[in-house]
Amino acid sequence: MAIEVKVPVLPESVSDATIATWHKQAGAAVKRDENLVDLETDKVVLEVPSPVDGVLKSIVKNTGDTVTSQEVIAVIEEGAVAAAAPAEAKPAAPAEAPKPAAAAAPKGVGELSPAGRRVATEEKIDPSKVAGTGRDGRVTKEDLVNYAKGAAAPAAPAAKPTPGARPEERVPMTRIRARIAERMMQSKNSIAMLTSFNEVNLGKVMAMRKSLGEAFEKEHGIKLGLMSFFVKAACEALKRHPIVNASVDGNDIIYHGYQDISIAVATDKGLVTPVLRDAQDMSFADIEKAIATYAKKAREGGLALEDLQGGTFTITNGGVFGSLLSTPIVNPPQSAILGMHTIKDRAVVENGQVVAAPMMYLAISYDHRIIDGKDAVLFLVDIKNQLENPHRMLLGL
Repeated sequence: MAIEVKVPVLPESVSDATIATWHKQAGAAVKRDENLVDLETDKVVLEVPSPVDGVLKSIVKNTGDTVTSQEVIAVIEEGAVAAAAPAEAKPAAPAEAPKPAAAAAPKGVGELSPAGRRVATEEKIDPSKVAGTGRDGRVTKEDLVNYAKGAAAPAAPAAKPTPGARPEERVPMTRIRARIAERMMQSKNSIAMLTSFNEVNLGKVMAMRKSLGEAFEKEHGIKLGLMSFFVKAACEALKRHPIVNASVDGNDIIYHGYQDISIAVATDKGLVTPVLRDAQDMSFADIEKAIATYAKKAREGGLALEDLQGGTFTITNGGVFGSLLSTPIVNPPQSAILGMHTIKDRAVVENGQVVAAPMMYLAISYDHRIIDGKDAVLFLVDIKNQLENPHRMLLGL
């Protein structure tokens, strides 16, 4: 029985998608729930699983094609069994040019798709030496083709490079990267953005993590990180400074009676901002677990569109990459974003004494159309006071 494989129903905010990578070729056996193809939208990469066991009878839409909701992209013959590849009748190879070694499958070839196995065998590629870009680090056919091109390229120009040569390569943006660029320009062009700075002494937070971290992990099965402190501090500060949690809609200001915190996560395809919904009601453990789940899904390309939609305030941490100071860009329609940075031991004065303390610069970029400098600065000072007195967060002060 022929079963149509269709594009999943896309949200109203996503009009279409692009065929990114087929993981199966026509004629290949497929299993129910096995990923057939990746679809790239403006926000995430969606996986389309096989609805049944059978054989991929035909591929209707090829890599690079644009598709819409419920459009047929392939047909599966349910219950069918893939035909064995016929042995090619070839004349006996001459003694001086034996081929047995080339026909042998390289190490790790069994983990590849049929198309990938063919490429690996023909190009004599060891898949274990190829960096995979598929789900769970899986090596795809495209990875093997690109590896083969890269391996072959250096052999051609054996001669010295032309003096003064300035190599260039033109690569089209992915849909996600193009959308990020569009959103950033929208933010810069539509928001009167301003950034204010402060610094925070994280000595007490670090001491709390050191003294309670082991017990926390034993109790909750997750490490006590820094981000949960910042999320909790942001939620408390947003309650006291609701304008920072608001958004602009035409000539109206929308005040949100909840804190949906977007957490910026870097991926190979670009920055994404999954949302901690109702973060004001989450515990430290809830926050750490949710962030860990999102990070794993982001690395594996498993973020869903609903994970990224909404959000009333964003926190981004450039410190994990070594950033000392930055001016983060507001993610519209939100009106503010908090930037965390790297922690450095610096000389500070405490009780008249110069001591070394773990210091971090904080930045808040905000929409100056609705948030005055006073509100932004007081919000940032509120964050600072909570982090320098973390027990206040535990008491909701």
